Amino acid sequence: MNHSLFTRFAPWIFVFIWSTGWIVAKFGAPNADPLTFLSTRYALAAGLLALIIGFSRIEWPKARSFYGHNLVSGGLIHALYLGSVWYAVAHGVPATISALIAAIQPILSTVLAPVLQKERVTGLRWLGVALGFCGLIVVLSPKLFGLVGVDFSALKVPLMLNCLGMVSVTLGTFYQKHYVPSGDLRLVTLLQYVGAFLVTLPLAYIFEPMRIVWNQSLILTMAWSVVALSLGAVGLLLLLIRQGAVSRAAALIFLVPPTAAVQGYFLLGESLSPLQWGGMALTVAGVALATRK
Repeated sequence: MNHSLFTRFAPWIFVFIWSTGWIVAKFGAPNADPLTFLSTRYALAAGLLALIIGFSRIEWPKARSFYGHNLVSGGLIHALYLGSVWYAVAHGVPATISALIAAIQPILSTVLAPVLQKERVTGLRWLGVALGFCGLIVVLSPKLFGLVGVDFSALKVPLMLNCLGMVSVTLGTFYQKHYVPSGDLRLVTLLQYVGAFLVTLPLAYIFEPMRIVWNQSLILTMAWSVVALSLGAVGLLLLLIRQGAVSRAAALIFLVPPTAAVQGYFLLGESLSPLQWGGMALTVAGVALATRK
């Protein structure tokens, strides 16, 4: 695939792979505690990248700031974001609510972009963000109506952690854009996973019994999460952040829940109403406007 085609399809490849995270969570949860699973995932991803870098004979930068900034970025984008979300869902936060909280990220990114990154946010992009969010609400509406009457008072801490994860990944993408604008993405990703591992492992040790059961289901789930998600999707995300505006890259998050719903429709036989399909079309139209250069 030539460079222009890859650049054109990279956002959609990212969305498709990133949306499979629900499959990882679904099949990984019965066999491992969330923070323990993530710690293992980060360690394996870092080890695989170290092998790739070793065989590629890539020259490591001499600037100490390169290492520090990537470690911090990894802590924000991976450890605090995924750790908070997985922990929240594992402790009772409905997946639909978690998806809705994640959908606030593009809005927050669009608000902060002019302040933190001096990005110019046009009215057309704001319209795209609004349409994307409205479309997402329509897609999630059946499950949201199913939560009527649920007592969320016992979920205050998990919900706060879920919100913390959303803020963390938002700030992490701005941090990545500002402090790591260049450098080999293999080195960048490796250092990020080292940073994520250093943050997540102590938390797993403190808050979990660190249960992990190695069976066929977990091995396949871990392999997909390491190769496809940790290397493929995250690498594409970092590339998109580097090549464009942070607010445009963040808008792609709107497409993740609808794509996951389509995967559930084809893979698990879950139902989708005509209204939900219309919401997906509205979300796609909104993202197209929000990501238009």
